Amino acid sequence: MVLYTSPFPNSFLSVLHSFSWGLIFPCYWLADRLVGSFVPTTYEKRQRADDPCYFHALCIIITTPIYLALLVASLPFALIGFLLWSPLQSARRPYIYSRLKDKNHANGATLLTEWKAAGSGKSFCFGSANVCLLPDSLARFNNVFNTQARAKEIGRRIRNGASRPQIKIYIDSPTNTSISAASFSSLVSPQAGDNRTVSAGIKRTTSMEYKGDNCGSNNGEENREDKGGSGEPHEGEENTCIVRINGEENGHMSDTEADTVNGQAHASGPAEPPLEGDAEVSKTPNHKQKEGDSGSLDSCSASRESLVKVRVGDGTVDQSTVNNKLLYKASIMKKTSVRKKKHTDETFDHEISAFFPANLDFLCLQEVFDKRAAEKLKEQLHHYFEYIVYDVGVYSCHSCCSFKFVNSGLLFASRYPVMDAAYHCYPNGRGMDSLASKGALFLKVQVGSTPQDQRIVGYISCTHLQAIAGDTTVRCEQLDMLQDWLSEFRKSTSSSSTANPEELVAFDVLCGDLNFDNCSSEDKLEQQHSLFTHYKDPCRVGPGEDKPWAIGTLLDPEGLYDEEVCTPDNLQKVLESEEGRKGYLVYPTSKNHGSSQKGRKASLKGNGRRIDYMLYTEEGLYLEWKVEVEEFSFITQLAGLTDHLPVAMRLMVSTGEDDP
Repeated sequence: MVLYTSPFPNSFLSVLHSFSWGLIFPCYWLADRLVGSFVPTTYEKRQRADDPCYFHALCIIITTPIYLALLVASLPFALIGFLLWSPLQSARRPYIYSRLKDKNHANGATLLTEWKAAGSGKSFCFGSANVCLLPDSLARFNNVFNTQARAKEIGRRIRNGASRPQIKIYIDSPTNTSISAASFSSLVSPQAGDNRTVSAGIKRTTSMEYKGDNCGSNNGEENREDKGGSGEPHEGEENTCIVRINGEENGHMSDTEADTVNGQAHASGPAEPPLEGDAEVSKTPNHKQKEGDSGSLDSCSASRESLVKVRVGDGTVDQSTVNNKLLYKASIMKKTSVRKKKHTDETFDHEISAFFPANLDFLCLQEVFDKRAAEKLKEQLHHYFEYIVYDVGVYSCHSCCSFKFVNSGLLFASRYPVMDAAYHCYPNGRGMDSLASKGALFLKVQVGSTPQDQRIVGYISCTHLQAIAGDTTVRCEQLDMLQDWLSEFRKSTSSSSTANPEELVAFDVLCGDLNFDNCSSEDKLEQQHSLFTHYKDPCRVGPGEDKPWAIGTLLDPEGLYDEEVCTPDNLQKVLESEEGRKGYLVYPTSKNHGSSQKGRKASLKGNGRRIDYMLYTEEGLYLEWKVEVEEFSFITQLAGLTDHLPVAMRLMVSTGEDDP
């Protein structure tokens, strides 16, 4: 299948489209500014409350007649542009495929060679987020604003979070069986020689931000050379430093263990022998950030971030050298092991994280409706992701029953090459949703090859369902269509047969904003849909019941700018407590209580409305391989930028072969 790198088949249509949109844009921009000036966000309201001279009200009085006059003057040009623009959409392609042009920073081909070296398997990390990048006037109804600036900041945070190296700390104690956030936070930066109590029965991941002195590609030659001289971790755990600490019988850390966590090391040097005592350290080469990546998460530097240093051998490194080489910011993220009292039957780690996972491989975004914002977002994401599919959808009356003013809002980014892509528009949208070409994007990616040169591929689907509450029937119909389209895409893109498999399928993942939860009584039909018999939801026990650790992904828009939740770290801490979740997450509506979110705290049950999903299936995969969830994350890194919590899932594809 040919991937479309431009929206139109020839340059003439592209120029004509640009000309027509140039006539429309002034009218569109003026209307957006005019409406937006009358829809303030809570952040703006708080600022204006401190304005005794009513300066903003005076500005509106002055600018409104000007906007109206210019809007009326631009209408004739917009009408001419619309008459040109609308018929052109019948020739428009359903998406634009963008590949990083700078070959020095391209790493997709390098990643494909990693599978050949994989003996026992490889892990892949998937992320999904609703980023609410609508035209500014419409975004304000969700209490967010300044769409263009938000798009750039969202892209910057995602790429900086994903390009960090990852440090995993495993704590094992023979006595203690519980851990608190406070006790583990204190583990990261103890004073040398201090004995700190370490509660056990937990496995946590420490994700870190890295600042190197040699800015460049995060997959440069130096990194590849380091792989040969470093201790190799489990396949798929790139750029990961693993620290295993065995607690003493009294449940306290030894001096050596405290030193291990508080020591110093060069991040890019060759692997050092294990430290003395019970702590073992192994590391792989770190991702190197590009210029401007350092200090990227300036809004999240509170309690769960601390400076982590690792000792080199038996000696130490001069502090100035360390400062020149790297800056680590640790985000402590909770994970549960089989020894924890609660959720003892859980087989994978789960957490509320202040960062996107390190080594994020695939990213699916929803509500990237604004085309200028999509370009800014793409530009930022290309610093980390080599392949991006954006501007997905149709316009005008092309292939859908109703007129479409905006696209589907879907965007896909990948570190691995995209082989095939397809898009389908839901024809049954209602109300405001019918004005957008909401649908599903299906992708096939190549993630490696076997020693016999068989391609190893994966399937990823991203969708956004009907949003209006009460449209249960519409969403169920869309889920039916989604399943049919998934099956058709798999069949149309498969080049293998049972007798002669040219491709081995490693995973099949479905993610997106499904706009229904697993706790509302109004969503019972969706909860019982047959989709969940084919695809597994790591957060779900069954219809109407989520796992105790799963939390809602829909934030209460009114509280987005409260000091308690306006930074990633603050939001993380709030969501870790039940009372915090009740105050800042949206819960199912109750007929027996008022509509005020904060006024019905006592009656709220569960952990909020989880409408953003990450699903996977074991059907249709290579029979000799096994797919398991390694970890699942709810992410707060986009605090203050969107009213949804991103989610991430790491899958381990095990081949069952011995390590080479």
